[in-house]
Amino acid sequence: APPVLAEVVRSGFVEGRHRGSLVELAADGTVRRALGDVTSPFFPRSSNKPMQAAALLRAGADLRGEDLAMAAASHAGEAFHRARAAAVLSAHGFTEDDLICPPDLPGDPEEVERVFAAGGGRTRLAMNCSGKHAAMLVACAANGWSTADYTDPDHPLQRLIRQTLEELSGDEVAHTGVDGCGAPLMAISLTGLARAFRAHVLADPGTPERRVTDAMRAHPEYIGGTRREDTLLMREVPGVLAKAGAEGVQAVALADGRALAFKIEDGAGRARGPVLAAALAAMGVEHPIRARIARAPLLGGGRPVGEVRAVRLPD
Repeated sequence: APPVLAEVVRSGFVEGRHRGSLVELAADGTVRRALGDVTSPFFPRSSNKPMQAAALLRAGADLRGEDLAMAAASHAGEAFHRARAAAVLSAHGFTEDDLICPPDLPGDPEEVERVFAAGGGRTRLAMNCSGKHAAMLVACAANGWSTADYTDPDHPLQRLIRQTLEELSGDEVAHTGVDGCGAPLMAISLTGLARAFRAHVLADPGTPERRVTDAMRAHPEYIGGTRREDTLLMREVPGVLAKAGAEGVQAVALADGRALAFKIEDGAGRARGPVLAAALAAMGVEHPIRARIARAPLLGGGRPVGEVRAVRLPD
């Protein structure tokens, strides 16, 4: 079993534990820390999005600024996210109906309340991957590829995404599944994921990988939302590239090439923030934002009575 990365502490009593695997790369790309299984393939979920976005640029998609950030986003469905996804579609002759991602509610609870108050409901634009899907349509249009089947693993776009992911990660894609948004989901290792993020931050200016990195750093609110860890990190810590994925996945790279990737074994998103803060501390990142990311309180009777806290990471 992988090691314990976080404990669930309620009223001073440890009532549960979250296990996981974690890899840290030094600035030169060598493995500095490896906990659990960091070489077997797994699904990085949305942590693959920066590499997917780089592939879209390689395909000739005309995306920049906020639009490019949205291509790598798992946005919260806030009003400005929905508006930006709609604008990308409209600028290239598409509508919301062309998206293959399913209708969904915003991921931000406060935004859900606003949508319901306005009499709204589930839409494809609110789905957290709508920016990625809109960008995939843009790439298809740039090449004259079919758009009705752009999520088919054998589609030229998806073959290019696979090639790009393999090149940047140094791994061969071991398995292809279906992500929550309906797009292909490609399995690599945790070490491969960290290598891919390292490749992004060290890429030369103007390359697809660096363009994606720069867009994510410049517009972090489009990557997650106004209150998520990725947004907070990239807004506060210079040079950081961060992207979470479902099922407790997180990848981070620092400007000097150090990189980190981990997977919470049981998929618990509540453990991600505390483990991320502890891992950044172990990497020597000294910044007040760590304390905000680490907070994961447990409630009892509507008030905090405990927390999910990271354990000290062994060397």
